[in-house]
Amino acid sequence: MTAPAEPAARPASPRAAHRRITLASSVVGAVIVALDGTVLTVAQPTLQGDLGASLTQVQWTSTGYLIAVAGLLVFAGRLGDRYGHQRIFALGILGFGAASAGIALVPGITWVITLRVAQGVFGALLQPATLGMLRAAYPPDRLGTPIALRASAIGIAAAAGPLLGGTLVGHFGWRSVFLLNVPPALAMGVAALAVRSPAAPGPRAGRPAAADGLDVPGACLLTVALVALVHTLVAVPGTGWTARTAAGLAVTLAAGTAFVRRQRRAASPLVPSEILGSATIGAALGILVAVSAAMLGTLFVAIYFLQRTLGLDPQETGLRALPAGVTMVLGAPLAAVLMRRFGPRQTAVAGTLVLTLGVLLLARLGPASTAVPVSCAFLLLGAGFVTVMVTTTAVVVRHAPAASAGVAGGLQQTAMNIGPVLGIAVAATLMSLTRGAAIGPPLAVLAVFSATGTLLALGLPGHKDTVRPAGGRPADASPARLGR
Repeated sequence: MTAPAEPAARPASPRAAHRRITLASSVVGAVIVALDGTVLTVAQPTLQGDLGASLTQVQWTSTGYLIAVAGLLVFAGRLGDRYGHQRIFALGILGFGAASAGIALVPGITWVITLRVAQGVFGALLQPATLGMLRAAYPPDRLGTPIALRASAIGIAAAAGPLLGGTLVGHFGWRSVFLLNVPPALAMGVAALAVRSPAAPGPRAGRPAAADGLDVPGACLLTVALVALVHTLVAVPGTGWTARTAAGLAVTLAAGTAFVRRQRRAASPLVPSEILGSATIGAALGILVAVSAAMLGTLFVAIYFLQRTLGLDPQETGLRALPAGVTMVLGAPLAAVLMRRFGPRQTAVAGTLVLTLGVLLLARLGPASTAVPVSCAFLLLGAGFVTVMVTTTAVVVRHAPAASAGVAGGLQQTAMNIGPVLGIAVAATLMSLTRGAAIGPPLAVLAVFSATGTLLALGLPGHKDTVRPAGGRPADASPARLGR
């Protein structure tokens, strides 16, 4: 008798294939943005000498980008909610790649600054979409792993960026670091345009009401508030509190207050009431601001300590800080597991406590400190930060209605942009006030930021809390519109 034929392997379903492409797009998009920032830092001195630019002009290659991104992230997220995250992602990543190619070809610093601002605009389009696409493609209870993979990839980019940037600049010049973005941006942009999302099962409902309006006046008010805030925080370490920086803070408060009032009265607000009035999302965003301020401010102080006090060169400094990058890469998947096992509240509390311990350990270092305590402190920083980032990002994206996933992603990215600027501004200001090698006072203040995150983490859901979107119905796994 002949043996029965083996059944043919079942082909992957369109939905499973779409999820894989969505995850790849989200990861690559996030990595391109993270890598761009780290390699640029290495390339700036060479860029300055090659183009005969002033230090202020070189600083604006970073500041102009940051202001453009911070001011547009939430509005870009709303565009994704209305027109499809896949389309907005494709536009953002293709534009980002085109601007990168343009920077590699321009003859002067003015063009570099202009195209860096354009990069910021396109970066604002693609960043919320990388989270909005995940929220639309995965059920809420399965978002932890994709977000953790995305965080691991960002950690790899952050750790490898300085080494990769130094190698490219040393062998091919500063323009090569911008050409690095072009091939992956082109590939993922084309893939996002070519791949159609599978139709959601069951009858299709009409367009979600939350996505009906764009609220341009509200977007303008928020942009003014965020641009004024970022510009003020960037200026304070260099100029101190002057009439100009005070005016910037006043503009931030006035525009922010006007924005909140409009959101409460508008028929189609930029930030829907389900998000604006959510204590859970508000706590998660506050934690992100606090811990990213503590993390980046601490890194700023630590780098100066390692190089100016301990006398290490940049390569030795990178090796001392390497444990932070390693634990960020390895800790992201573990954070997703811990969140499923213990819930967001306990996981975030543990992460903020570990981060605070790392900051306090660095604060105790002195001129005679050896490599072991320095590396242990960086290990704690990376482990604590990635745990909090994965947990709070999952909370923000999961608790937002699917129709407002882009706005939620924009708010998450805004928090991740405002926090570092705030932390570095506080660190630089305190270092200018405490002359000498003392790093204890600025790091003690940054530890307060991290501890504040611990208090806010108590407001996150426990292990058995359920997620319910607007209307009180349980969150479903039906994907939102992507590219349609």
